[in-house]
Amino acid sequence: MGNQINDYQEEELSLKLFIVLTRALESLKRRVEEDIKSTGLNPTEFAVLELVYNKGEQPIQKIGEKVLIASSSITYVVDKLEKKKLLERKPCPHDRRITFAEITAEGRDLMNNIFPRHRKAIKEICAGLDREEKQQLIEQLKKLGYYAQSL
Repeated sequence: MGNQINDYQEEELSLKLFIVLTRALESLKRRVEEDIKSTGLNPTEFAVLELVYNKGEQPIQKIGEKVLIASSSITYVVDKLEKKKLLERKPCPHDRRITFAEITAEGRDLMNNIFPRHRKAIKEICAGLDREEKQQLIEQLKKLGYYAQSL
C-alpha cells in the first residue's frame, strides 16, 4: 500500500512540475515577445535574424532546427527579412542545393542597436533568480530535457 501512495505522490509531484514549468515558460515567453515586438520584428523574424547576427551566415535548410520553427516557415521568414533588406540569400559556391542566409549591413546595424537592449530585457525578466539559482536551474532543466529525449 505504501508503495502505491509513494507512486501516486510522485505522479502528483511530476504533474505539478509540468504545470509550473509550462506556466513559467509561458510567462517568460510573453514578456520576451513583448520586448521583441517593440523592435518592429515578429518573434520568428527576430529569432532568425538573431541567429545569423550571432553565428554568421547559415544554410537556410538548417535554420529551422536552430531556432525551433517549422522548416516550412523558414523560406517565408527569410523572404520577409530579405524584403526588409535585413538578410540576403547567398548561394553556396560548392553545392548548388545549399543557399545561405547572410545578414546585411542594415540588418547588422539594426541588431547592433536592438540586441543589447534585448539582452538587458531578458536579464530583467529572469531577475527573479540569482546567478547560482539560474545555473542550478539550467543544469536541472538540461537533465530533465535529456532524459525526456531519451524515452
